[in-house]
Amino acid sequence: MDNRENRGYLNSMADPQPPIQTAAATPRWQTPALCAALVALTLAVFGQTLWHGFVNYDDDVYVYANPLVRGGLSLRGVAWVFTHADCNLYHPLTMLSLMADAQIYGLHAGGYHLTSVLLHTATAVLLFLVLQEMTGAPFRSAFVAAVFAIHPLHVESVAWIAERKDVLSGLFFVLTMGAYVRYARQPQSLARFGWVLLFFALGLLSKPMVITLPVVLLLLDYWPLRRSGSPAQWVLEKVPLFILSFAAAVANYLAPSKPMLEAGAYTLPHRLANAIVNYKLYLDQMFNPSRLAAFYPVQIDQPAGKVALAAALVLAVSIAAWLLRRTQPWILTGWLWYLVMLLPVAGLVQVGAFAHADRYTYLPQIGVYVMLTWVLAEGGLSETVLKALMAGVLIVLTISAHRQAAVWQNSQTLWSHALACTTDNYVAHLNLGKDLLDHGQAADAATQFRATLSIKPHYADAHYDLGDALMQQGKLDAALEQFRQAVFLAPHDANARNNLGNILCRLGQLDEGMVEFQKALQLNPRSAQAHNNFGNALFLKGRFDEAIAEYQQSLQLNPGNEQTRQSLQAALLRKQAAKP
Repeated sequence: MDNRENRGYLNSMADPQPPIQTAAATPRWQTPALCAALVALTLAVFGQTLWHGFVNYDDDVYVYANPLVRGGLSLRGVAWVFTHADCNLYHPLTMLSLMADAQIYGLHAGGYHLTSVLLHTATAVLLFLVLQEMTGAPFRSAFVAAVFAIHPLHVESVAWIAERKDVLSGLFFVLTMGAYVRYARQPQSLARFGWVLLFFALGLLSKPMVITLPVVLLLLDYWPLRRSGSPAQWVLEKVPLFILSFAAAVANYLAPSKPMLEAGAYTLPHRLANAIVNYKLYLDQMFNPSRLAAFYPVQIDQPAGKVALAAALVLAVSIAAWLLRRTQPWILTGWLWYLVMLLPVAGLVQVGAFAHADRYTYLPQIGVYVMLTWVLAEGGLSETVLKALMAGVLIVLTISAHRQAAVWQNSQTLWSHALACTTDNYVAHLNLGKDLLDHGQAADAATQFRATLSIKPHYADAHYDLGDALMQQGKLDAALEQFRQAVFLAPHDANARNNLGNILCRLGQLDEGMVEFQKALQLNPRSAQAHNNFGNALFLKGRFDEAIAEYQQSLQLNPGNEQTRQSLQAALLRKQAAKP
């Protein structure tokens, strides 16, 4: 790559209103060749995921335990995703894409992975094309897109089916930028601005992470587009985009169906400290993407020195970016891109017990890639040294990302790796235990659940999962104690009530068990499992008409449950036999 690429454009920076740039004349084969190289590189890392399975971390909620998604595309499903929130987020387009996969692939996980890989690959290629269009620098743009495509921090977004929202929103994010570049060349065109609005709206319907995109477009106005007009004019023309952002913010604020914070929510000083540390932490992981895990337990009290160091780094880079804004404007654009896009997920709003997440870097770090690539290319290195350096970076990232993608093969590999990379990771212990329990290893699962409770003693989920493990071992009295503890800790948890009802029925206490099933259904009328279990209890009491009604309701919610269907047939036969 010529490190003097696009030098003529850079020299024109003295002009306060230079024209919007287009890519310089290049050999006809160059752009297709770079696109093909990006595709090959991405598939080299993520092609393995086509043989991966689901994991027990939200994949159940999004796909394999979600009756609406498993049923494929339907009018009822479409109506549901546009009027309800899943996993406390309003992202109907993501849910529709998963329904479409279910329509095509059923529950074959490889099909879902294929869709995610194709979406990510398309985004990387489009990112290259859009950056090239804006800057006229094909090789720099290709390098940025390649780092985006294969950075290990992005493995979580691509290899995790439940993160379909990342790759889908990322595609619309880049399409919005591309449409905006066309609009910026002809700002009087309402049709071109309409495409910007459409792609942005589709991105918001995929994941609210793109909510800050209007600010990114303002940064692009400054560099590399160098548009004419005042910043006030740039802001004014984006009012419709800000209105869409506001609407998405309101929709997602109203979306949560359960509290997003645990008891004893983190205070504002704690959250502010965590957010500042995260800005530096994500940069550290960008340069050293090792020991990456699916879940990082939150550290409530950040050391003051750690917070001060992170704050000093952010402030120093921000000051440098401002001072160099005239001679090296890509630093200001890239750095503010990172700061602004990461702000909603930096930790100021604590939405769970995780400290940070790899997936949050998916779009924000593009700004840093752009900034560093242009700094290197303009740093006076020889063409040979620059090519060698960039090739070395891509080789290292490819190897590291390929290894990280293998971690997502299944639940056992995922959580075993998380336990090896983190300490006091109660979520990893819990989910590894769930996987062991699903594979009939109840004793080993119980060990993991006890490890969870040793870290977090009042964790209701761990108590009723331990109860499940004990029940499978035939330790019914011990299981009952765990289920009662789970209900005590989470009285409004329908699953806890349902589990308690199960063990009570197993111990012959049908009346008390039926009370728990009724409470579970009051909390969650759409629980197919609770309807089925209540039907079983009614069946044992000889109340066949009521049992039939519960089984039918369960099958309405989960039509594919063959066990419920068999129970319904048995109840119908017993009802027929009981007739005089």
